[in-house]
Amino acid sequence: QVQLVESGGGLVQAGGSLRLSCQASGSTFRINAMAWYRQAPGNQRELVATITRGGSTNYVDSVKGRFTISRDNAKNTVYLQMNSLKPEDTAVYYCNAVAVRSPYEYWGQGTQVTVSS
Repeated sequence: QVQLVESGGGLVQAGGSLRLSCQASGSTFRINAMAWYRQAPGNQRELVATITRGGSTNYVDSVKGRFTISRDNAKNTVYLQMNSLKPEDTAVYYCNAVAVRSPYEYWGQGTQVTVSS
């Protein structure tokens, strides 16, 4: 009922920046919060950043001060501005949306971010 489409991934040198976008469509009224996750080969998927409709944000410690999550509710879009990228940031980044009733979560297809040293 909710579809998430990600864009903005790519290859960047260490110290560079990328901006990921995730546009939601369908029953977007069901969405209460959105988030970005990432998963590197051999690693568990980890939560990177979250944002509520009210604009409250949270970040994993490893990206604090470098990444910024934001959203445009009118456009049903969430962004992840990634600055000072490190090779350790290399992963597939997934957009996530949370609802208060089932289905409780929706996922995007993922977008690859590769940071070269």
